[in-house]
Amino acid sequence: MAGNALAVVQDADGVDDATMGAFARETRLSETTFVQTATAEEADYRNRIWTVGGEVPFAGHPSLGTAVAVAHARGERAASYVQETAAGSQPIDVQRDGDLWHASMLQEPPVFEGEPEAAHVMAAAGLLPGDADPDLPPQAISTGLMTLVAPVRSPDAIARARPDLDLVRSLLAAAAAESLYLIWHEDGAVRARMFSPLVVEGEDPATGSAAGPACAFLHRHGRASRVEITQGVEIGRPSVLRAEVDGERVRVSGDVVLVVEGTVRL
Repeated sequence: MAGNALAVVQDADGVDDATMGAFARETRLSETTFVQTATAEEADYRNRIWTVGGEVPFAGHPSLGTAVAVAHARGERAASYVQETAAGSQPIDVQRDGDLWHASMLQEPPVFEGEPEAAHVMAAAGLLPGDADPDLPPQAISTGLMTLVAPVRSPDAIARARPDLDLVRSLLAAAAAESLYLIWHEDGAVRARMFSPLVVEGEDPATGSAAGPACAFLHRHGRASRVEITQGVEIGRPSVLRAEVDGERVRVSGDVVLVVEGTVRL
């Protein structure tokens, strides 16, 4: 009952978009995914990823969780898959260790975009201009989904953040990003919070699509090429993701536990 919960619907070839969206709103989780037959020749399956706000082209934690669900359904204790999403094809490795699964994925090569004014970013997060890291400017980065990475100067700022979701929405629209990712970093350890109107109540407990950009950002600035990210503490869903630079991409990994199995009658 920690981490970021995910609902995975198997055998979803016959499920239309309206039903996917309705079911995602019914679960009220950060994401709900639908496993379909791959359309890309190199892929093992297609992953359709939905939030309560609609479909997204890519997301990290639902990619890891869906790969585990696929392996579980196929009776495989270890597997290497290629997942098809709207962002491309991502290699994912999964391995079972008792009741715990380990999953890791290579995200898309990082794309670095604009650097909005730090004071505006802090205001949207409910912080002061002085809370921004003076040496690391905010930047929009994508490893599959555009994220506005915003470094702060202390872990206290992470805890104090009280986002104004209307300002967050305007900020993200201007940056062409889907989420605001506050980070504080020291010696490979990262504290983070993610805010977005796409997720329930505006905050996500664990965000793999932001972990990749955060790692790429810190690597580009010479701060770290491997990080362990703690997120979700402030909303009672503590989560841990790991990210490391792997050639021209970032590999993001985490642990997955199967909690509930059942039949969905759509």
